[in-house]
Amino acid sequence: MTYSDLDLPQKGQTVLVGMSGGVDSTLTALLLKQSGCKVIGVTMSIWDGKIPEVKAKNPDKPIKEACYGPGEEENIDECKKFCKENNIDYYVIDAKEEYSKKVLEYFKSEYRNGRTPNPCIMCNRNIKFGAMLEGIKNLGIEYDYFCTGHYAKIVRPDQGLFGTDIRPSMIAGASDLSKDQTYFLYRIPSSTLEKVRFPLAFRKKSEVVELAKKENLEAAKREESQDFVGEEYFDMLFSDKPSIPGDIIDLDGHILGKHRGIEHYTIGQRRGLGVAVSYPVYVQSIDPVNNLVVLAPNDALNSDGLIADDWVWPGNVEPPEDYVFEALVKVRLASKPVPCKVERYKPGADDTKTYTGQPWKITFDQPQRAIAPGQSAVLYKDNVIIGGGIISKAI
Repeated sequence: MTYSDLDLPQKGQTVLVGMSGGVDSTLTALLLKQSGCKVIGVTMSIWDGKIPEVKAKNPDKPIKEACYGPGEEENIDECKKFCKENNIDYYVIDAKEEYSKKVLEYFKSEYRNGRTPNPCIMCNRNIKFGAMLEGIKNLGIEYDYFCTGHYAKIVRPDQGLFGTDIRPSMIAGASDLSKDQTYFLYRIPSSTLEKVRFPLAFRKKSEVVELAKKENLEAAKREESQDFVGEEYFDMLFSDKPSIPGDIIDLDGHILGKHRGIEHYTIGQRRGLGVAVSYPVYVQSIDPVNNLVVLAPNDALNSDGLIADDWVWPGNVEPPEDYVFEALVKVRLASKPVPCKVERYKPGADDTKTYTGQPWKITFDQPQRAIAPGQSAVLYKDNVIIGGGIISKAI
């Protein structure tokens, strides 16, 4: 399959830019302004202040900035200042309620069910490219394109997908592979992507920082926000309900210790387990029904494949029945895409799981470590996302 890059905004067009106060989105707005576009800045407000602000215990080690946290007000002030200096209209969309329902509650529910969620994926789908744009629409603001500082590209296939004549907008990797952010974006519908563009797609991160410094942007001096929420706030998020302690066991069922609640553990975790054994152990699985955390040696964390459901396909074009194909799959943000075979999964009588939509089976060419239910399995071909789903179980 071949693809064509979609055109970036042109002089005279109206461009809405999602701004966070960071260097990527700020430079994106400036470059579009300099190219002759009419730029409108917008930021989503998601911090509701219900969690008390945490102060750093060690002033030499400040709390790392997160996208959800009390630093939001300062970020918005920086965006306002930049937009005023550059004659850019600026709006703040209140998305606190939607964020609480579709990101925070999802995050807590998944952990409490023994799964490992990715809140950034749900935030992009439901808030940044959902509620925020809906808020702009409700204000009566029209635009030709919506741009952000993500490192990704929007492309269109030169042929229809899977034998159809449907050629939707699709997400492809950016030039700077070290900053690839496509994994976070895979659930955004193709209909939304039609008006989305990523102007930094063809630039290296180092080039972006250098350009921002030359333009004397305050954003160039900031550290990047990395986490959905800082670890200092993790326990506070889960303070709405008491944790339920339970047993930590090995693969043979022997009790090794006690856990403080399954929401505090993830597949592959080694540190903070609170058990003493004569060999290195990791979280191999989490049993929410019996409230168990299962530990095992590293080799026992390898899987031959996985089952994923709740799939998103570009243009809603799902591969046809009995279609088996090869692709690369990425099973977490930090992992590299690996070769795999993809086919529809037909649950047998012994599979009692309830699936959302048609589940698909992914078989790895080589075993992969620490497959975590709740994370996303994203499929790539020719550096383009061809589909993605939520991991239901490892094989």
